[in-house]
Amino acid sequence: MVGTKVVIVDDSPFSIAYIKGILEKHGLEVVGEAGTLDKVKEVVKEKNPQLVTMDMTLPGTDGLECTRAIHEINKDIKVIVISSMMDDEIVKAARANKVSAYVQKPIDEDSLVTAISRVLESDKLYEELMAEHMGSFKDALMDGINKMTKTLVKFEDKSSCDKEFESKGLTIIVGIIGKFSGRMLIDLDMDTAGRLTAAILKKEDNSNDEVIAVMSELTNIISGNACSVLNRKNQAFGLRVAPPTIMHGENVHITTSDFYTTSVHAETVYGEVLINVGFQRSDDHWM
Repeated sequence: MVGTKVVIVDDSPFSIAYIKGILEKHGLEVVGEAGTLDKVKEVVKEKNPQLVTMDMTLPGTDGLECTRAIHEINKDIKVIVISSMMDDEIVKAARANKVSAYVQKPIDEDSLVTAISRVLESDKLYEELMAEHMGSFKDALMDGINKMTKTLVKFEDKSSCDKEFESKGLTIIVGIIGKFSGRMLIDLDMDTAGRLTAAILKKEDNSNDEVIAVMSELTNIISGNACSVLNRKNQAFGLRVAPPTIMHGENVHITTSDFYTTSVHAETVYGEVLINVGFQRSDDHWM
């Protein structure tokens, strides 16, 4: 939190001075002030802050319009509303406009500092998850197949971030909940799934229902193991998996939702397996 660049948006000199005193006391750097929409745009473009404190009532505009303008300049800038007005309708509108936290005037120093800390720490935690997650899921896939079939898995050196792709025939999706929501999916063709199932069950001529059931459980195990590893690295992730969803057939179209996902291809002795994992940055600082 120390050194974070902040712009204060308020039309009251008293409020600006009071907020600035709290922020600087806790090591944040106030780099600008604004009281109108035009000034907000000017200061944010010039100073590129990491955080903006936002009053809701401003001459000729309001805090939500200013917030939208800020996010048009840089969607990653966090906005914390500080306002005397706070009711369910306003809070709902603030959430819809990507406000990260809401503090009511008169300002309680501890409440403001706690809100700021949660906003900034959430970003760091998300960055940590992004740096760690794919390795954990790849290791879980490799370990699961190795233990159940005594064969090795080799991953392609490159990964992709495609937003959509066509399924090869069988897709198993596991939802992930916790500090950040996400999902893991495994995609493979039915021939690969059949050979992999035969190796796991140690018998040939398995029915399609058996193949789907085995692949579903394998996906569940992989996702659960990977999330457990990530939770051991940082218990703040609090990751849990949901029951698998299964899609199979020809011409199945997979979209990677509206959040960042990564796909990696795994070469097994039974055929190619695609693993796709992603997590969504969340604004749960209101909790």
